Amino acid sequence: MKSNPDIFLLYEYMKRVSFTVRIKVILDEPADAKLLNQAAQEAIKRFPYFSVCLGLDTHGNYTLSPNDRPLPVLPEEDSRLMLGSEKTNGHLFAITWRDDTVYFNWAHSICGAFGAMRWIKTTLYQYMTKKYGEITAPADLKRIDTPVADSELYYPDPEQLPRDEPISRYTGTSTKVALMDTLKYILNPFARDCYYYQIEIPADALLSYNKGIDASPNSIIASIMYKVCTRLFTPKDGPHLAARIPADFRDDIGCPDSYRDFVRYIHVKYDWDLKDEPIEKLNMRTRGALISQNQPELSCEVFRHREQLHDAIDALPDLKLKKAYASRNSPYRTDVRDVYTVSYVGKTDWGGMAAHIRGIYTITDGDLMLEVNALPDKFCISFQRYVKRPDAVNAFCAVLDEEGLPYTVSERLVRWLPEIRLPKQ
Repeated sequence: MKSNPDIFLLYEYMKRVSFTVRIKVILDEPADAKLLNQAAQEAIKRFPYFSVCLGLDTHGNYTLSPNDRPLPVLPEEDSRLMLGSEKTNGHLFAITWRDDTVYFNWAHSICGAFGAMRWIKTTLYQYMTKKYGEITAPADLKRIDTPVADSELYYPDPEQLPRDEPISRYTGTSTKVALMDTLKYILNPFARDCYYYQIEIPADALLSYNKGIDASPNSIIASIMYKVCTRLFTPKDGPHLAARIPADFRDDIGCPDSYRDFVRYIHVKYDWDLKDEPIEKLNMRTRGALISQNQPELSCEVFRHREQLHDAIDALPDLKLKKAYASRNSPYRTDVRDVYTVSYVGKTDWGGMAAHIRGIYTITDGDLMLEVNALPDKFCISFQRYVKRPDAVNAFCAVLDEEGLPYTVSERLVRWLPEIRLPKQ
């Protein structure tokens, strides 16, 4: 019997690369812990596929089973929360809060930002309507009294997907540029903390800039980061620089409403001789890669490959072998390695809740990893690093200055990504 597809990323778990995510929502006034807890318990019932606990069957397969215990709503601490522990009532989703900030924490194996954002919206909507009364709801809000649609749970059969050959494929090779900082963090048994900066850019300024050069938030930030990297590295560090841009492919495989994380990577190769070119020309290179690699045929290939990996893991007889195989064959490790990543969730409808949200930041694993969220009046960028050195964020801000884009930047912050308590065989 095939395992639940939501468990497979757990086999790749490491303490320093935990495959957990946090979305940090900064409100316009201190959070009311009592109302937040009430809202959280109401909202999680709408998402039974998130209200689960982790187990292990006799064959060494991870399992997810319903968890009826209250969803944890806890004060935020300067430490890493342990999902799946008694402290979180066994849940792999949890909410923490401090002052005016609410953190939504979860195991990435179950879903990414697309699926989790539904849970976050529903929770915040329940909270804000208790606190402020009627609020205009986002158009895509999953209300607590609506049933779970079959389309939310749908998981495609890879054998039913088309097998047409893609028109083209990315031909760039992996680069070792910036690899050392990643290895020092992952291989150092004493490394615990990693960092991020919050950068805000006014929406009207960035959108006006984008329109002038036919750019998107993804393509413009990726192009700016190329400029940044030419100031941090030299051709001696590697023959080229490359960006990684996540692309949601659920539409390509016929499950547009699924809560699961169907993401593959688009790669953008930049040669060193572009370093003195204007952002407009770099954006053309970036947009070209986004267009040429945006092929449903590639998405179907990626999905079939992942399903083959899942089947191979299922076939192994014990947990140790499953974890070793998953790590060696992980798409995250076997894919082409790039220098930096730019991930934009896309325009998000917050309805009337936007009036009470001052900032929203996605916090993930990765180095030189930029997560971008949009509010009606600003873009919120989480600029993430494994190291304390401020050189990269300083260079990023310098390029914004040169392009005439206004911004604010925070002090260096600690990510405090959650860990996961995994069952042992």
